[in-house]
Amino acid sequence: MRNHSTVSEFILLGIPETGGLETALFFLFSSFYLCTLLGNVLILAAVISSSRLHTPMYFFLGNLSIFDLGFSSTTAPKMLLYLSGQDHGISFQGCAAQLFFYHFLGCTECFLYTVMAYDRFVAICFPLRYMVIMNHKVCSVLAIGTWMGGCVHATILTSLTFQLPYCGPHKVGYYFCDIPVVLPLACEDTSLAQRVGFTNVGLLSLICFFLILVSYTRIGICIVKIRSKEGRQRAFSTCSAHLAAILCAYGPVIIIYLQPNPRPLLGAVIQILNNLVTPMLNPLIYSLRNKDVKSALRHVFPRRSLQHQNSN
Repeated sequence: MRNHSTVSEFILLGIPETGGLETALFFLFSSFYLCTLLGNVLILAAVISSSRLHTPMYFFLGNLSIFDLGFSSTTAPKMLLYLSGQDHGISFQGCAAQLFFYHFLGCTECFLYTVMAYDRFVAICFPLRYMVIMNHKVCSVLAIGTWMGGCVHATILTSLTFQLPYCGPHKVGYYFCDIPVVLPLACEDTSLAQRVGFTNVGLLSLICFFLILVSYTRIGICIVKIRSKEGRQRAFSTCSAHLAAILCAYGPVIIIYLQPNPRPLLGAVIQILNNLVTPMLNPLIYSLRNKDVKSALRHVFPRRSLQHQNSN
């Protein structure tokens, strides 16, 4: 960051067109955030504690829970703070950190969904060789690669955004620091940062989405070739949850960054869905309906399990 940047604090103006609804939104989003924390912590506890869940699929699900916890926590605490009537200010460094972690975790999740699609492709199309192909070393390399790729992506965007001088306006017309709302406040030409941001976020999402479609096209062909009806249903059930989560995650990103004339309220609603609702739904979509996960949670909370069994 350049030394001549005179703005030391930004003011977050909040969610557009929601004046007078702060109290209702605070309770609504607080419940979303608490459910997100609880659901993903339960998934992590189940995956870590149960040896039956020490498989590639649940390894990546555990990574997804970590990312969901971090992703929602990047924007939700500050948003809830000013919805409760507290300070709307965020420091220059805090704004940069928020933008970095938002894009770091968001990009990492995009990569992770792509890796999970490949994992499902190997599991369904090459079931006998699954544990050989997706061994511990390969899973570790893929997981580290998603982290490193997200870090590089976020570092480029954050550096381009905050190396610009900010010497005048400091009111951010949004509820968190993101590239489209921070760049207009810069005192120099922002065309390079805008082009790189648009290309990196939009194009990267589309490439990952395309790779996922390729994987699931191959999966669909393999499912059709399965002779038994039970086998087809089992294969489809393992993929349907992943597809639902992908639609929830990629849809908002593509709509936000690729629409020509974005509306502030629509963009905010979509971002909130992406930041709070999708991380809250992922544990339900993926794992809490899974028999293995339920069994692992009963071992994590044995007393509660016994009480439930006695009541039955």
